[in-house]
Amino acid sequence: MNNLLLEIENGIALLTINRPKSLNALNSETLSELNTCLRELEGNTDVKVVILTGSGEKAFVAGADISEMVNATPAEGRTMGLLAKEAFGRLENMPQVTIAAVNGYALGGGCEISMACDIRVASENAKFGQPECGLGILPGFGGTQRLARLVGKGRAKELIFTCDQISAEDAYRMGLANHVVPQAELIDYCKAMAGRIMKNGPFAVALAKQAINTGMDTDLDSGLKLEANLFGLSFSTEDKKEGMTAFLEKRKEKHFIGK
Repeated sequence: MNNLLLEIENGIALLTINRPKSLNALNSETLSELNTCLRELEGNTDVKVVILTGSGEKAFVAGADISEMVNATPAEGRTMGLLAKEAFGRLENMPQVTIAAVNGYALGGGCEISMACDIRVASENAKFGQPECGLGILPGFGGTQRLARLVGKGRAKELIFTCDQISAEDAYRMGLANHVVPQAELIDYCKAMAGRIMKNGPFAVALAKQAINTGMDTDLDSGLKLEANLFGLSFSTEDKKEGMTAFLEKRKEKHFIGK
């Protein structure tokens, strides 16, 4: 991979977008590499949590690569949007929990890729924004859809229409960031959170993620039916038997196996 770094240790995959000279901007090559890497990770049962970050201390992802887009045709723009749709959709729906460690600018495509993650942890110097309308385009990597779902339609419209950048604290207050931490502690904080997640049944966590993601895009009754079906499915696992037996026997459960 030319634009990504991947480290896997103790069930955690640390995936770093590594284009520091362009503030980790997303070009087509990077999106393709990301899609391929995520496809491999989602099939790796040893990986339970994926932490996504950007190289350096200044930027998480400063946006899509404008140098690639400036002379792009409408068809090429659409192709790039669909490439991001596939990669970000894989990030959003993979069975592992995904955490965005936002270390600096998360603008445009950077804000959009963070929103495709399950959880967003921001460093104190992080900045979020959707500046696309200021460039004569609109957010094309999920910004018009995921932002409204996370912070509400009114706030999403304001951020997209004004192109304002907001601080990590403002992102936290409106629900765009789950936590704000000192930059030096960012990755350790995310790894500690990953550790707490991995203490629980991985199959149960994956089913819960599926229920939330799918249910958010349906009516309540359909979502509750899906939840009941997945709830029943979880009763078929060895993890359920071990977790409940350990509870009744007042002992610590053994290591969950994800089955």
